[in-house]
Order: sequence, then C-alpha cells, then structure tokens
Amino acid sequence: MTDDLKQEFDAARIKHLLFKSKLRSFLYGSNTEQGPIRDADRCTMGQWINQRVLTDFAYLPESRELDRLHRFIHAEANRLMDLHQRGRQDEAVSGLGKINALADQIVTLLRTMEDALRAR
Repeated sequence: MTDDLKQEFDAARIKHLLFKSKLRSFLYGSNTEQGPIRDADRCTMGQWINQRVLTDFAYLPESRELDRLHRFIHAEANRLMDLHQRGRQDEAVSGLGKINALADQIVTLLRTMEDALRAR
C-alpha cells in the first residue's frame, strides 16, 4: 500500500510540475495547447483530484484546500495567459512568481496528505 501511495503522490507532483512547465512554455511563446492549462478539470492533476482526492481522500481536511488551490492556480494561469495574448508578455511572465508560490503551497498540501495517509 505505501509503495502505491508513494507512486500516486509522486505522479501527482509530476502532473503539477507539467502544468507549470506548460504555462511557462505558453508565456514564453510556445504554441502549447491551452485547454489543460486554462481548465482545472481538463488538466491531469484536476482529473486526479476529482476522481481520487475528492472521493477516496475526502475525509482529509486538506482535500478541499487542494481542490481550492488547484482551481485558483488555474484562474491565475488564465489571467497570465490573457495578458500574454493582449501583448503584455513582460507582465504575464512576471506573474510566474505568484504561480510558483501557489505551486509550493500545493506541493506542501500533497506532502501533508501523503503523510496523513501513511499514518493511518
């Protein structure tokens, strides 16, 4: 069970890093698909949260906070992507600091949840 749990949370962290990477690529001008960056329910992390966290781990107080933060980081990504599309690339790129701070909070929540599940 613990190896499966480690793999599952490692995969979640990788999905989260992939989101950040895709957003950064978009903001620096790559033609990255926007859907999974813009829509919290279309990204792989959001699918994991909906299908696993909010069902099997819903009893953990952090599960709702993870969902809330995940949706918020996507809203912030949308704001930055919109700035970029309006030609305000410097402003959009400067917003990555806020994205990174939110991302750190998400990683901390994932670690807290994984630790709580291990302790059961």
